[in-house]
Amino acid sequence: MIEFRDVTKRFDDGTTAVNGLDLVVEAGTITVFVGPSGCGKTTSLRMVNRMIDPTSGTVLVDGEDVLGVDPPTLRRGIGYVIQQAGLFPHRTVLDNVATVPLLTGWTRRKARQRAAELLELVGLPAELGHRYPVQLSGGQQQRVGVARALAADPPVLLMDEPFSAVDPVVREGLQDELLRLQAELDKTIVFVTHDIDEAVRIGDKVAVMRTGGFLAQYAPPAELLTRPADDFVAGFVGKDRGYRSLSFVDSSGVEVAEVATVAEGSASESSPDWRLVVDADKRPQGWVAPDGSVVPGGSLYEVGASIRGALDAALSSPSGLGVVVDAGGHLAGVVTARQVLDVIESRRG
Repeated sequence: MIEFRDVTKRFDDGTTAVNGLDLVVEAGTITVFVGPSGCGKTTSLRMVNRMIDPTSGTVLVDGEDVLGVDPPTLRRGIGYVIQQAGLFPHRTVLDNVATVPLLTGWTRRKARQRAAELLELVGLPAELGHRYPVQLSGGQQQRVGVARALAADPPVLLMDEPFSAVDPVVREGLQDELLRLQAELDKTIVFVTHDIDEAVRIGDKVAVMRTGGFLAQYAPPAELLTRPADDFVAGFVGKDRGYRSLSFVDSSGVEVAEVATVAEGSASESSPDWRLVVDADKRPQGWVAPDGSVVPGGSLYEVGASIRGALDAALSSPSGLGVVVDAGGHLAGVVTARQVLDVIESRRG
């Protein structure tokens, strides 16, 4: 557990970066600090591992005041991931990941074995271990950064805008990977971002900070979207917060219907109805329009996911039919936007 007790940070030039922060990060959860530039989110994060010391107040990790711990000792027990990964360019990927275990007294063989295990854990093939950071893509470098932060198995992980420098598709994949790792490893994570969508997607709780270093609201994502504390929070989370809040609503009650299909590679003929193209394993590949032309499909909705996923699949589909798949990606049926909206409306009643 991490606690901020009336923590203030005032720099020598008189700037107050953090002002009276009171906040508890529960063990085994992801807490996301989010807010505009200059609101103190990164300063708050860096006070946990004493890269910055508070002017007043107390920061505790597992009940111990961080100011009472030698900084190098403290940092060896806290994983730290930054933007652009911060890898050593002159060391191989394997040696980058092995850095902290070596500093804590592990043998080189044991440290490298641990590094190889972690590369597999974060979804990187073993052969990348012998490459240098410059030979990796941005997304691969960030995965190495996460692996290095986990190398000594720290209970606490600090992540300072780790995914902001990669493209949106890679970013979503890294977010998924972080959530998968957290389900497996149960770390206490503090994550900093300027992106509210990222915050509500990965956070168990989200701390919205305002300029001047004040905490505006600290709440689970669903509460943040449905009950913003004030106009500042409402404006920051965005005018479409009602739609985004559907990510936290289950899809029970949305009935899945059958749809006409055609086999991938078969001849396309005109028909009054849209037909779904599927491969030999019944995985959706696109649509055949009434005029016989083949067009790409919209997003897919996995059975059991949030009702927002069902609505998005229906709205993004060229046919108006949202494609529903099972956990293996096989066709389960289709839904319409009208069906989903009717379920949403019935719940309001």
